[in-house]
Amino acid sequence: MRAIIIFLAGCMLISCAQTNGARPGKPVFHSNPVFAEKGYPFSDAVEANGLIFLSGQIGTLPGSDELISGGIEAEARQTMENIKSSLERLGLSFDDVVKCTVMIDNMENWPAFNAIYAGYFNDEYPARSAFGADGLALGAAVEVECIAKR
Repeated sequence: MRAIIIFLAGCMLISCAQTNGARPGKPVFHSNPVFAEKGYPFSDAVEANGLIFLSGQIGTLPGSDELISGGIEAEARQTMENIKSSLERLGLSFDDVVKCTVMIDNMENWPAFNAIYAGYFNDEYPARSAFGADGLALGAAVEVECIAKR
């Protein structure tokens, strides 16, 4: 009887260690080849425990530091396309996004941004925070960062 109790207690300890007490794995850092080539001091995305944290994206043309021309609508669309590319490189889509943070340089552009943003999601939108910002990278009108779940 004592041996059975010791065996069961050992099984419970092993089970707990494999779930609640297990130390999470090391984060995986994903670098966009363009960012790495330019020597930017950040990763395109970091994956930890099934969550993917995407760095903020602005409306730069693919492979360059040049903002797309055409105003807030063009920048918003290019920003979302850049996020889409980052997600696809990781085997994900906008359906996997659970949270976005939007930084916009002029809150009067909010309706124009929202019209573009909404088109990238189905009827279920991720949680979102937003704030006005002065001085986004490269003089961008909008920057968006996202968290996705694998």
